[in-house]
Amino acid sequence: MAIDDRYKIIEQTMKKLGYKRESLIETLHTAQKVFGYLNIQTLNFIAKKLKLPCSKVYGVASFYQYFKLKQFGKHTCIVCTGTTCYIKGSERLLKAIEYKFNIKSGETTKDNNLTLMTARCFGSCTLAPAIAFESFEGEILGNLDEETTINAIERIVNEDNNS
Repeated sequence: MAIDDRYKIIEQTMKKLGYKRESLIETLHTAQKVFGYLNIQTLNFIAKKLKLPCSKVYGVASFYQYFKLKQFGKHTCIVCTGTTCYIKGSERLLKAIEYKFNIKSGETTKDNNLTLMTARCFGSCTLAPAIAFESFEGEILGNLDEETTINAIERIVNEDNNS
């Protein structure tokens, strides 16, 4: 069985960096770029090639919020749960999204169109409560209520599906 070409790209990064253990984070970035997320097979591949324990590679990948350990949907909606957003109703927004799309935070809809995530703070407190979309270069929508949140998500998902 031929090796997936994406693993060859990851290995090129490791080779360029001399297969040093210190190249782990850059290697994880490359792996996520080519796969879209870091699955267990990819983490094991990296561990073997860099001669690191699998637990170390998984530990680094799971520590940094940037790295994704499961495949996300086409769109990722992130609800800010920082103090200001929380006080101004982000929990209500989160519950409305969960109910409407039948998913919990960290899950993806069955059609793979939407992944729901939370983040501690966007640094956009004047927009509280706020949500962001990764698929739209981190566009932040703010001063939301449940209805405007659902409408915004449906608009973004439907716009993309119709184009």
